[in-house]
Amino acid sequence: MIDRFDMEKDIDHILVTEEQLQTRIKEMGAQISREYAGRVPLLIGVLKGVVPFYAAMAQAITIPVQEDFMCISSYEATQSTGNIKFRKDIDVDITGRDVLILEDILDSGNTLAFLKQYFEVKGAASITIVTLLDKPSRREK
Repeated sequence: MIDRFDMEKDIDHILVTEEQLQTRIKEMGAQISREYAGRVPLLIGVLKGVVPFYAAMAQAITIPVQEDFMCISSYEATQSTGNIKFRKDIDVDITGRDVLILEDILDSGNTLAFLKQYFEVKGAASITIVTLLDKPSRREK
């Protein structure tokens, strides 16, 4: 088990404060609530790193939503392999649905590009990527 306090010793400096994160999550939740008013979007979290962000976003969104999770990865250790592996797919039919893919960090972009195409083929009415942090230095897609 990783001890949070042991990890904190390795931190050189904080890029984004907890307060900044919470403020931005509330802003994003309000924006989603406005843009999808009168609809019931499907929130899909990409496990496992998304769980804290997903929980915060689900609370920040004030309209009804349906929730689901999937587990896919293109990583081995800390490097993207470019090969997508499904560990768990979603459990609901997305045909004609507004899909919001929640991801904690947009890194290489490979997984999210794959998911966007995957949900298009499955018949989603719209697909929006909702990410907390962006890491453009490693972007491939």
